[in-house]
Amino acid sequence: MRKRTLLAAMTLALTAFGAQLSAVSATTTSDPTVTWKSCPTYSDDVLRSLGVTQAQLANVRTTMSRLQCGTVSVPLNYSDPGGRTIDIAVTRLTATDHARRLGSVAVLPGGPGGSGYLDPVMRVARNNDMAKLNERYDIIGLDPRGVGYSTKVSCDLGARGPAAPGPLTEAAAKKIYEAQVSANQKCANSDPAFIGQLTTDNVAKDVDRVRAALGDRKLNLLGFSWGTYLGAAYRSLFPAHTGRVFLDSPAPPWTRVDRHFQESAAAVERNFARMAEWLARHNTTYGLGATARQVRAEVLRLVRGYDQNPKTYADLPQPIDGSTIANLAGRDSTQWVLAGQALLELRTASGTTAPPTVKQLLGAPMGAPLPGAPELTNLTMNWAVTCNEDSSRPTFDVSWRDYQRLLKRNPVTGRQNGMTSLCSGWPLPVQQATLKRGPGSLVLGAHLYEYMSVYDWALQTRNAIGGTIYTVRDDVHVSTTRVPECAAEVVTYFETGHIDHGCPGVQPPS
Repeated sequence: MRKRTLLAAMTLALTAFGAQLSAVSATTTSDPTVTWKSCPTYSDDVLRSLGVTQAQLANVRTTMSRLQCGTVSVPLNYSDPGGRTIDIAVTRLTATDHARRLGSVAVLPGGPGGSGYLDPVMRVARNNDMAKLNERYDIIGLDPRGVGYSTKVSCDLGARGPAAPGPLTEAAAKKIYEAQVSANQKCANSDPAFIGQLTTDNVAKDVDRVRAALGDRKLNLLGFSWGTYLGAAYRSLFPAHTGRVFLDSPAPPWTRVDRHFQESAAAVERNFARMAEWLARHNTTYGLGATARQVRAEVLRLVRGYDQNPKTYADLPQPIDGSTIANLAGRDSTQWVLAGQALLELRTASGTTAPPTVKQLLGAPMGAPLPGAPELTNLTMNWAVTCNEDSSRPTFDVSWRDYQRLLKRNPVTGRQNGMTSLCSGWPLPVQQATLKRGPGSLVLGAHLYEYMSVYDWALQTRNAIGGTIYTVRDDVHVSTTRVPECAAEVVTYFETGHIDHGCPGVQPPS
């Protein structure tokens, strides 16, 4: 009996080892290396366009002078490691206290489709706590496959919004749905060999190639937004190569677009209740109501009124309708002051030009990037990863039904949402990421009132892969490393492996 038990245990151990080896083998078919090269140069105007203030400019330049830039070659398709290869753009800020170096922290960007190439510079040069992290850690940035300086392709996104202001009619929705299906099929079929390999698991395998090329036995991870899902996938695929992991604003452990729309919309509506209470406490300023109930009723009146009678202003790119009001009511606490003022202005707006705060919040869309500016977001990569991993892909009837349900459940803020048909008709197979419970240190920075990454999603992720919840008591997406008290605890975590249970985060305006 004892021999049988021992044999079973050995079989289980060998099976587990084989599973991990198969995940790793795709990234070790040849020894990866970094091809180092000169970093891009950026004008002051380009750096300002990236959010660098005049006061930060000198420090950014100094930090940029320490940046190392290169590329790592990876298989396009890890099932065919000897086939076509692509390049992953990588950056590194080496630890300033090299004698006490603890390893590397890879910054995993949001999106999908977000660039992380300049993340080491922007975070270290503009944040004292991240500069402290760089004392004992190399900070690693990268552009995921399909983004920025890495190998990428481009699809025509097509028209996705309603053609006319006011409530979305079923007839208009059907046209939007059909246009979306057509665009999805056109994009996916334009280069299926590349588009079909834009998945979270493949990016995680790319990250492990980067780790190996840099010579690190383990990689520590600091993930933001979609980067948290990437971090969860990396930890699941490569537990033996994963060090300490902090994931800020965790994504859910599932990838259904329809469910994402519904749960995020419900969180927006819940957070509006907090906004309404704040506006009521400042009724002498905004005049929207002395109680949260009165504020809610007034905002609902504005939604319906602007849906019935949209207004067009010569200096705004889009008419003001109920979805605009819903958008203002759905802002996080960092914009309550401006959103409250804009709502006040729209109560009595007249004339041919937009009121000042409305124009400030809703004015001209961003123009083309400045010459020489890096790509910050690649929408094709966002589109492809989302749809390659979405298992919902609803029919029109299902999408229209879901949209009506969303509006009914979220009457104040629901009008800012579209239908759940983003990936309808996507012809490539569903490829969901590998997520499983594993060993090692993991902290999930969950924001209590957030709606871009709903708090409950962090609890679901913990149930799926383990880890500890670090509760940030705010509604601001990926704010943890931007609040000194919270950021200091993140740095301490990477240095010691220990962290408190949470921090206040960004507080509502006084």
